[in-house]
Amino acid sequence: MAEPRRMSGLVSELSAEFAGTMILILFGCGVVAQVVAGGALTDPAGGLGDHDSIAWAWGLGVTLGVYVAARLSGAHLNPAVTLSLAAFKGFPWSKVAPYAAAQTAGAFVAALLVRWNYSEALAKADPGHTFKTQTVFSTLPANGNPALPVHEWGAFRDQVIGTAILLLLIMAITDLLNTPPGSNMGPFIIGLVVVAIGMAWGTNAGYAINPARDFGPRLASFITGYNTAWRDQYGNLYFWVPIVGPLVGGLLGAGLYKGFVGRFLPSAVPEPPGRTPAPTD
Repeated sequence: MAEPRRMSGLVSELSAEFAGTMILILFGCGVVAQVVAGGALTDPAGGLGDHDSIAWAWGLGVTLGVYVAARLSGAHLNPAVTLSLAAFKGFPWSKVAPYAAAQTAGAFVAALLVRWNYSEALAKADPGHTFKTQTVFSTLPANGNPALPVHEWGAFRDQVIGTAILLLLIMAITDLLNTPPGSNMGPFIIGLVVVAIGMAWGTNAGYAINPARDFGPRLASFITGYNTAWRDQYGNLYFWVPIVGPLVGGLLGAGLYKGFVGRFLPSAVPEPPGRTPAPTD
């Protein structure tokens, strides 16, 4: 019996980006729903609760999503990554918009699943579907805490810096001319990068560092009852911050890697230590 014909080209790549980003958001938004809804029911302040579990689940979500999609699409899972690879690594510009759309669609579908699964808990914790649980789906300045004086431009600065760190490290980890992780460990190391960013850069803006991760779930929350999804707790139009900030930061971080490290690396992959060079005759 003939082997089933493979989907070829862009369709298979977009399918992989959709699936990988969906896995990322299922774990990411899922853990925030668990912590926020559960915390609101047991803690009158309704705080974010266990920050470390959130950081670890987002990082593991990235790792697992990359393992899902890497073979077919390279597992960008993030429009900021796609844009930066087009600018600095030769990724085709014609694929940037389709990749971003597939990533956003995967995030949107995953957020709908989280919203559906946690509908009873979210309704109990926050009957009015307010900023109290909006952070399950999308980011806000200071994670929605009005006691911290962080507004949209402070959050924008934060997103530029956080995504610059992310892309600088992704470029380093995946650069074959540098010292990339062996034995298919790259996705795990990138996941640890996201954990570290979450632990070090999460307060000011919730470390979206990914336009699809924020916009897809934000749209899902809006159509399921969160009427203030596009604004922050101060009433300012906010949804653009975790879109534009990461795109700018990604380009900045990838450019810094190329400028400070990449251009000084050898032009060919070095031989592994102890390996006998191949004969040239």
